[in-house]
Amino acid sequence: MKAIVVTDEAAGTAGMTLVERPEPEATVNDVLVEVHASGFTPGELTWPGTWTDRLGRDRTPSIPGHEVAGVVSALGYGTRGLSVGQRVFGLADWSRDGTLAEYVAIEARNLAPLPGDVDFTVGASLPISGLTAWQGLFVHGRFQAGQSVLVHGAAGGVGSMVTQLARQAGAYVIGTGRAADRQSALDFGAQEFVDLGNDALEDVAGVDLVFDVIGGDIQKRSAGLVRAGGMLVTIAGPPEAQPADGLTVDFVVEADRAQLGEVVQRIRDGRLRTNIGNVATLDDAVAVFNPTERIKGKTIIRVRS
Repeated sequence: MKAIVVTDEAAGTAGMTLVERPEPEATVNDVLVEVHASGFTPGELTWPGTWTDRLGRDRTPSIPGHEVAGVVSALGYGTRGLSVGQRVFGLADWSRDGTLAEYVAIEARNLAPLPGDVDFTVGASLPISGLTAWQGLFVHGRFQAGQSVLVHGAAGGVGSMVTQLARQAGAYVIGTGRAADRQSALDFGAQEFVDLGNDALEDVAGVDLVFDVIGGDIQKRSAGLVRAGGMLVTIAGPPEAQPADGLTVDFVVEADRAQLGEVVQRIRDGRLRTNIGNVATLDDAVAVFNPTERIKGKTIIRVRS
């Protein structure tokens, strides 16, 4: 099968190559998915699981990409809950070969049914952004209607999902980002926008929840914006500063079939929309992941037409 592989951690996306690889096999509790569309987050090339297995052993050349939408083509021993020919989408394990390939072996529990009226391209754009937003807001952030939420990167893949979900759940949403992202953030539902390049972040104060996707200095400064009893939720690594009278949660997104179902249902009924930028073929993926200019929205690789 065709697949994108990486072998050199220092090379980043420039080290991606398109090669022929053996088709994977579905082991116990796995399904083999015929990939129709794949999502890729460049940050995963810095994650340990891309380069080593769970015992710390080198596993290169490895196939990146962990978001998938496709069709089940085989079941491993003992696999239940899914059937051959079923449309599915979900999140592949961080320490196994991923979805930038024509086939991927994935644990059945990491997948959810993909309704027939949702395109594979849309399905592949949802797992990381949708689950991260859902878990950060409702599981770790313990959001309640009426609270105020500061969403960093509100026009990005994760931030746009957080903004939409929070607004629909009854939040007052303040988005942040670059000046060029203002209108997009407002279109996704932010009621205010802070231009991180020109506006004073500290003018925002007393929010119930900060959802951080940036880290670094922005994350550090954001701790001071949380009201007593509020929370800073981040996916950008352990925070350097804590809210004075609040909590901090640093988390890594996990696959969850029920939550995937919640997200895709909101796509179907129009309450959520995806933030897709480029759609390219597997043959063009290496070039697309090394753009000469900034691209808005998530790049999706359409593996099968």
